[in-house]
Amino acid sequence: RQRAGFPVWGNRRFCVKKPETNGTGSGILRRESPRWGGERKVHPNMMKGKTVLLGVSGGIAAYKAAYVASGLTKMGCDVHVIMTPHAVNFINPITFETLTGNKCPVDTFDRNFEFHVEHVSLAKKADLCLIAPATANVLAKLAHGIADDMLTTTVLACRCPKIVFPAMNTRMYEAPVTQDNLETLRKYGYVVAEPDAGRLACGDVGAGKLPEPDVILDYARQAIEYEKDLSGLRLLVTAGPTQESIDPVRYITNHSTGSMGYAIARVAARRGASVTLVSGPTALEKPRFVETVDVVSAADMFREVTSRQAEQDIIIKAAAVADYRPSQVYEDKVKKGDGELSIPLSRTQDILQYLGEHRPEGQFLCGFSMETQNMLENSRKKLEKKKVDMIAANNLKVPGAGFGTATNVITIITKDGEEELPLLSKEETADRLLTAILRERGKKD
Repeated sequence: RQRAGFPVWGNRRFCVKKPETNGTGSGILRRESPRWGGERKVHPNMMKGKTVLLGVSGGIAAYKAAYVASGLTKMGCDVHVIMTPHAVNFINPITFETLTGNKCPVDTFDRNFEFHVEHVSLAKKADLCLIAPATANVLAKLAHGIADDMLTTTVLACRCPKIVFPAMNTRMYEAPVTQDNLETLRKYGYVVAEPDAGRLACGDVGAGKLPEPDVILDYARQAIEYEKDLSGLRLLVTAGPTQESIDPVRYITNHSTGSMGYAIARVAARRGASVTLVSGPTALEKPRFVETVDVVSAADMFREVTSRQAEQDIIIKAAAVADYRPSQVYEDKVKKGDGELSIPLSRTQDILQYLGEHRPEGQFLCGFSMETQNMLENSRKKLEKKKVDMIAANNLKVPGAGFGTATNVITIITKDGEEELPLLSKEETADRLLTAILRERGKKD
């Protein structure tokens, strides 16, 4: 949690629009990315109805705030945008009013309002406050309690989580006074997001770019999408395949994409856990707010997982680790011949079994079991043999439960019984699995 830069903000939930089905009855909600096209799956029923206050200050990056407002609205949030007087030079308030359906105040003394103190009423109802972009001027005001416009007055009255996204010229950002102001904001409980680096509008190259809208939306989800019921727990997840080299050109691997393990890591972090993700080679974007350790082979994963075992409260082994590796790795490419080729294989170290035999008192272990036949029987044998608390089992032949899908169908197996989950998105599956783990840990306490 501290590595991610997020303090603990109590139990807050965040939800989305009524989910549409994808023809399977799974209730996976999809929304189009407002700028980059395509579909993006959103975990259903976790964002809807939350009030998000979006502050927009006067920088060239203010145009990105329109995509943020649109994304939050599509998640089902009640979005209220407040602009500084300088911000209207870069984007018109009508844009935000059209996207959110709410008035976009700029003037603290606007007489066209309902009979209440507007900046106080917005502050009271907000579940989250985002300021994107946050200029050096606005950051300085917030750090020192100066409330001289509608935005700074409202933010000063907020008691919800507050996240600022600095965006300015590199020299302004790196100036000691700006860095002091950012440190002051952290001291007061603000989350300060790191700006991107690159070519700025002024032509300089360096830190100071406003992150892309999807990054800002991830910060919002991290802050309030879930109750922080895993707060204080250290959780390690493994994900993806491993690659066992034959020669410099070829290797043995499997069809795992890592998406289930990555979903577990994301949801666990959003529920408050301090998460370490040990990942084999995948094409997936690394989840934010998670410490990711990249590995290649089964031996690499064994080393990285076992070296971290003692400090974990929960370990979830979702990776598809190779059971065998070539007995010999050739220094040069093996040339093809006219006849058949045999490659001797040796057994890899069993990570889950090692964890079960060496786990410290109180540690919870969950393994995954992918089968094509006798799923329950084989998985229960694995539960007992590996000395673990839980097995999440799935059958590769069940539609929606195989590799490379956006969904999963798992059965949660413990020594006391089984819980069969329906076809769900992988984030929903991760959420249900983590809830089951918390329930089982409670039984052990």
